[in-house]
Amino acid sequence: MKLLFDENLSPRLVAGLSDVFPESVHVRDAGLSRATDAAIWDYARSHGLTIVSKDSDFHQASFLWGSPPKVIWIRRGNCTTADIEEILRSSLSRILAFGADQVAAFLALS
Repeated sequence: MKLLFDENLSPRLVAGLSDVFPESVHVRDAGLSRATDAAIWDYARSHGLTIVSKDSDFHQASFLWGSPPKVIWIRRGNCTTADIEEILRSSLSRILAFGADQVAAFLALS
C-alpha cells in the first residue's frame, strides 16, 4: 500500500515508514504544496495512493466523491511526528485489511 501524506503531516513520515509503506510520498514532494483537496484527490487516484490526513475534509470527500482513493484520517489532536508514525505502525494490520477491502473507502485512526 502506497500512502500520500497531506500537508498537515510531516514529510519525514515518508522515510520513517518506508519499511512498511514503500513508495509513499508527501504532497510537498509530489508538487502539491498548497494544492486544493480536489487536486490532491485526483493525484492520489491516478497514482494508486491512499490519502493520509489529519484534516476532516478528506473524510467528507470520501463520502462525496467515493473511492478511489481511499482515505486514512488520523483523529489525534496536537501530537508529534513520532506519535503519528506509531499510530500507523501499530495499526498496520488494520490498514492492510482496509487496503484489501474492495468496499471500504475510509479508515479513522486515533
